[in-house]
Amino acid sequence: MQHFCVARGCGGPAGLGGRLAGLGLALGLAMFGQSIASAGELPVWLDDSDFIEIIERDEGLETRPTGYVPQDVEPDHVFRIELGEGQVPVGQGVLYDGFVTNGSIPGPTLRVTEGDIVRMEITNNGDTMHGASIHAAYTQTSRHVGSILPGQTRSVTFRATTPGVFMYHCAPGGHAIPMHVMFGQYGMIVVEPKDEQYKLETDLGREPDLKLYLLQHELYASGKAAVEGDPDYTAFNGRLFRYVDDPIRVEPGDYVRLYYLNVGPNLLATFHIVGIIWDYVYWQGHPAASARMPGGQTVTAGPSDAWVIEFRIPPEEGSYLMLDHGVGATSRGAIGLLVAEAGADTPGEVLADGPRYSESEHEEQVAAARRTLKPFGIPEDATNETPARADRTVVYGADTEEVVVEIKGNSFHPKVIEVAPGTRVTWVNEDVFTYGHGETSGAHNAVAMRGPESFATPMLAHAESASVTLAQPGTYEYICAPHPYMQGRITVREPE
Repeated sequence: MQHFCVARGCGGPAGLGGRLAGLGLALGLAMFGQSIASAGELPVWLDDSDFIEIIERDEGLETRPTGYVPQDVEPDHVFRIELGEGQVPVGQGVLYDGFVTNGSIPGPTLRVTEGDIVRMEITNNGDTMHGASIHAAYTQTSRHVGSILPGQTRSVTFRATTPGVFMYHCAPGGHAIPMHVMFGQYGMIVVEPKDEQYKLETDLGREPDLKLYLLQHELYASGKAAVEGDPDYTAFNGRLFRYVDDPIRVEPGDYVRLYYLNVGPNLLATFHIVGIIWDYVYWQGHPAASARMPGGQTVTAGPSDAWVIEFRIPPEEGSYLMLDHGVGATSRGAIGLLVAEAGADTPGEVLADGPRYSESEHEEQVAAARRTLKPFGIPEDATNETPARADRTVVYGADTEEVVVEIKGNSFHPKVIEVAPGTRVTWVNEDVFTYGHGETSGAHNAVAMRGPESFATPMLAHAESASVTLAQPGTYEYICAPHPYMQGRITVREPE
């Protein structure tokens, strides 16, 4: 289940709306069934809060208050998010095997209204510690949902005080935060403005014909590639060329509002639609952020940057190509089509959720996969007919005395090597964040799980190294003990 709504139904309450000019206080007419008695009073659920002086100050500022609420306040929306590990088909015969959100990449699109109180319930269904960071929450989140152990559910409650388009993602803490973001755990959360409309809606006097939620993201076959910002693929909403295979149908003249988020997590994006000049754009999706920003051919977004873009489909049938004009990303999958036809059944909304498959469809696509991206580990041969560059065996001849394996981005590089008996294998830790321990640390080692000989290096902090010399022919499978999903393989045999 992705989410359910409580209190006043899925539409949400009116929230704390409007500001009295003289007082500058946010006064709700009714908030979660509790009235504010008179001007200047805080919601009753804030009465016993710590730091009440700060809360009173913030409620009176021209800018909005923070999102702090007591954790036991009744929410308007409860979103249930499940974090874990799994396999996700991403198109073009590619299977992604890594971290997932609600069984997919990206996770579900979450939508609320400015002023709503939101509870995020995060469940760890996986074998690794996970967590959550919610960019729409202007309040402390890590103490509530920062480190969630396997089998555990934790929650955080906040008031969505700022309209816009935001990212949420896994955040276990420390070194693990970028690792889990780079390997698939993220989604979009939209806070719709309560009182202030977007300008084209005011101009036309109606809501959009299509609300299109578009999340751009990168997919990696290894941690080294992820840390260095060299993706194997890019995608819109979880599938390579998703809206080329299944174009979005619109009618000439349709009013489109596009909620665009570049998750990254590494690359700058310049989003463009061929044949369209923006009517209005809103930085971070905030309706007040467009007063001097009409028109334009692209929006530029770094990782976690967002825009709301408004435009009209011209009065002519044809295809309008959506793409990242950083064309390397386009050629790797970040491209789609809006197809305008008279009488088309415009869908009303297209969410940024990853594709969903029935159990039989999922099994069918897994069986048909030609390549598996498994950033930390080594894909099974059955789903890796043509390995990604990070998973190809690197063969060293008998004249090689030492092979260096880098540990970078919670993965070994090269992951798979073949060496002659007597070759020295040296692991060097290139991960820099080695504070903490376990999942939150970038300290690593190499421990044999199977093979003719056993070995175990000491724990390695940044720039530290350790070596073993393998004399016995055979195949050695090894892992990092604090991060057991990290896999490497060494084949020792006499060169032919």
